[in-house]
Amino acid sequence: MSILVVGSAALDTVETPFGSVEDALGGSAIYFSAAASYFAPVNLVAVVGDDFPREQIEFLKKKNVDFSGLEVANGKTFRWGGKYGFDLNERDTLFTHLNVFEKFEPKIPDSYKNSEYIFLANIGPDLQMDVLKQIQAPKLVALDTMNYWIGGNLPALRETLKRVDVLIINDSEVRQLANEANLVKASKIVQEMGPKTLIIKKGEHGALLIARNSFFWAPAYPLEIIYDPTGAGDTFAGGFMGYMAKSDDISIDNLKRAVVFGSAMASFCVEKFSLERLKNLSDEEIRTRFKEFWQMTNFDPNV
Repeated sequence: MSILVVGSAALDTVETPFGSVEDALGGSAIYFSAAASYFAPVNLVAVVGDDFPREQIEFLKKKNVDFSGLEVANGKTFRWGGKYGFDLNERDTLFTHLNVFEKFEPKIPDSYKNSEYIFLANIGPDLQMDVLKQIQAPKLVALDTMNYWIGGNLPALRETLKRVDVLIINDSEVRQLANEANLVKASKIVQEMGPKTLIIKKGEHGALLIARNSFFWAPAYPLEIIYDPTGAGDTFAGGFMGYMAKSDDISIDNLKRAVVFGSAMASFCVEKFSLERLKNLSDEEIRTRFKEFWQMTNFDPNV
């Protein structure tokens, strides 16, 4: 099954205590595609400027990522700069230059409109709804959002959520969206808005899956060295949706496996800057890490 992703393609400048990169490949659609392509073909919709280094995406073209939906506009590519300290959960944004991304209006190619698995990355809810109106009959729609849209365009977001199956969001955003401090109560309120499955991101503390009345916790992988957490959330989404599309099974048990594959892919992402670690993973590496997650959470319930 093929996946459609709509999001950003960017050039990132990142500084951490362990090094730095300038104008490195980034953006939500790119990170997502790099992870998802290990499991299923990906159709990408994004916009770049005429200064975008095309050679940087050649590795994705070789990995079943279709770029027919990549618009090249006159102007400069979206650029973002960030600096992390030793607490990699916190970062300072040094600059955000939207450039051509500021006027992004997703146009879904006809060949993409029958995609069954859809990921709407963190873009405006009006744009996310516009994408959904162009899709024929999706089997599973997942959406990412942030506090900016919750606070600034809540009516449009709530309208879009009515057509979404899976919402990927962090814990503070769930509370903000529901206007409820208790996470369990907040999750139920958000589920009533449309998405019956929530994946609540907790950074270095893992991810919580809430599907119907089922709860499942996937820890973060214990790494000795983390170079760059940029893109980890979109990489998680790519692993999650990639496995869902590959298995074509939306049962609760399979959602749990998909969350672990998402966590596994995110753990690879942070081991190097930009997408360097995601370029040449082997199936054996991915399977081994998946099994290591199982070993971390498996225990004998008999006492």
